Amino acid sequence: MLDANDLPDDIERLKRLLLERDARHELTVREKDRHIEHLKLQIARLRRWKFGQSSEALESSGQIALSLEEIAAALADTLNAAADSAVAAAATPEKGKPVRRKSFPEHFERIDNRIEPEGCACPHCGGAMSELGKPDVAEVIETKTVSFIVKRHIRPKRRCPTCSTVVQAPAPSRPLQKSFAGASFLALILVWKYGFHVPLYRQCQIFTHAGLKISRTTLMQWVAGSAALLAPLVEALARHVLAGKINADDTPVKVLAPGRGKTKRGYLWAYARDGRPWKSRDPPAVCYRYSPDRKGEHPQRHLKSYRGKLQVDAYAGFEALFVPPAPGQPARITEVACWAHVRRGLFDLYEATQSPTAKEALDRIGKLYEIETAIRGQSAELRLAARQQYCVPLLDELHRWMIDTRTKVENKSELAKALDYALNRWQQLFHFTQDGTLEADNNIAERSVRGVGIGRKNFMFFGSDSGGERAAIAYSLIESCLCRMRHRQVHAERQTMPNEDRSMSDRYGSSRCAVAERVNSTRHSLVLHKVWRNCSKRSGGRYRPLGRPFIAGSFASASSFKAI
Repeated sequence: MLDANDLPDDIERLKRLLLERDARHELTVREKDRHIEHLKLQIARLRRWKFGQSSEALESSGQIALSLEEIAAALADTLNAAADSAVAAAATPEKGKPVRRKSFPEHFERIDNRIEPEGCACPHCGGAMSELGKPDVAEVIETKTVSFIVKRHIRPKRRCPTCSTVVQAPAPSRPLQKSFAGASFLALILVWKYGFHVPLYRQCQIFTHAGLKISRTTLMQWVAGSAALLAPLVEALARHVLAGKINADDTPVKVLAPGRGKTKRGYLWAYARDGRPWKSRDPPAVCYRYSPDRKGEHPQRHLKSYRGKLQVDAYAGFEALFVPPAPGQPARITEVACWAHVRRGLFDLYEATQSPTAKEALDRIGKLYEIETAIRGQSAELRLAARQQYCVPLLDELHRWMIDTRTKVENKSELAKALDYALNRWQQLFHFTQDGTLEADNNIAERSVRGVGIGRKNFMFFGSDSGGERAAIAYSLIESCLCRMRHRQVHAERQTMPNEDRSMSDRYGSSRCAVAERVNSTRHSLVLHKVWRNCSKRSGGRYRPLGRPFIAGSFASASSFKAI
């Protein structure tokens, strides 16, 4: 509070005092507004992390209205209408065929339960009954508890009556010496623990219910021995992963700290190689490495022999990998940034403050993802050509818009931080438009660590650093198998895998073959045309329409795709 006795009588000095007080007040209000905005953002993130959904999709983000699923439905409707028009109209409409359930896998054991009618005589006239056509068969799935098989190795001895020589076949080797666990049983324990995230104490309970009592200590020893046996295989897997373009990410895990009575934080580093988005024939794989902390020396040690392109987030521990060895020489590893991290910061800001500027940025980035969705699964040449023709103009316009917007916002605001994240890494974010084998984001690596995140909800911690190393070995093999299985499931639903086996007549029937060929050959160009029409509306139609080189050709279900 100002005292009237302290105020000067000079009018000019009074004006200066008022202006200085207003400036201080405005500065204080700005700082409080920034602090309130920051707190709102943190609260929104925590609420979303605790109670919200994991999806970052906007309710009306301007994405493709005609998605792949809708195209598949429209294709089916078109084929049905074409088949109906090709067949002459019958006097009475044909009854629809009953929906058949999918058959169970062939390797399931079948137990026939034949239910005969009571008596062999006709209940009306008493005559003898005879078989009529094929019997009705209905399958019901049942289960039984875990069952074990005891394999007995019987080695008879033979003795020579002349010289008393005794001969006996050598005992077969075991995975773990002096252990009664076979290879399939050890594999079951590892898959349950690291694949289905069942802790060892729960496995002990399951085995006890089945009549096999095994202590948790014994299972821990078996897991350690199995990891030691699999370590050379993981090293060979790592060499395969580091032979191509890789995505990297890390995730924290709790590790018991001996003598401290609490846990510490360890890290699992995931290095994934996946060329399926550009139709690579190389099998996908992921390799995990464990470290007791998050220092940058660990990824530098993991990638000391790697040369190529590495797609990561903005973690500072990777920066030393991208430094050239000498002035004028190229770096051993090229950094590729992630557009998902750019979008995530803007999305969190929009969810917290409903900022129209953040919404516009999300819409502009969404246009890039629409094009990426349309060209996913195509060859590297097609992806590169599409990005050069369509993504580059959108990125140039987005870059100009971000620079212009950045000059209008306060330096310490959350929006300024989100824009600076993208502008400071613009060259690395632009790399994906210059190589058709690159992805726009690092979701390949983030999907690879998802299994570890699920496992954290089922066990409290790793028992030691060596336990983290054993987990890295098991996760490497199991997740490499699971990523290929998930790939088949996803593309079986979307029906976007390249067709190599089935002909159009096999897929749709001979009466629909001609129409299916025509509609199917233009499906991919229809997606890109819809994407580009949305982009042209926003840019005033300055870009060229979609050309013929991007017609994808034939597509079929994933069941016809031959995995390597």
